[in-house]
Amino acid sequence: MLDVLADEFSSEWSMSWTVMSVRLIGSVLLCGLIGYERELRSRPAGLRTHMLVGMAATVYTLIMLYLIDVVADFEDSVGIDPSRILQAITGGVAFLAAGVVVFAKGKVRGLTTGASMWLAAAVGTAIGMGLWPIAIMTTVMAVIIIVAVRHFEDEVISDQD
Repeated sequence: MLDVLADEFSSEWSMSWTVMSVRLIGSVLLCGLIGYERELRSRPAGLRTHMLVGMAATVYTLIMLYLIDVVADFEDSVGIDPSRILQAITGGVAFLAAGVVVFAKGKVRGLTTGASMWLAAAVGTAIGMGLWPIAIMTTVMAVIIIVAVRHFEDEVISDQD
């Protein structure tokens, strides 16, 4: 019985548990930075949502990498298209992001939150692939855009009043 459990949790994959863990934790932290401002502004999708979206994208990307690794072990020809996982991630997050966009009283609300959720998925995917420079630069740029541009918009709007 213990042998069965040991086999279940032993990794025959070339990626170590440490690397997987670092990628998952990294996606939670970086996507949390993106979601933090949304949380402070009491938007419908805040810190937890962005963390979960990023982590989910990382998990799906890790699964994709695992499948690519496993397919190499088959002697027969097995076709795999990794871009399908990316399409599923973007499609799924687009569906979630669309849920936070609201049109009411002639105004559209929630676009920035929806876009930041979509971006969190991209960051999570990049981390899942091990593309840390892309993920870090994107997060830094996103935080600057979300915070600094919001401040600039507030200044311009208040100057026009």
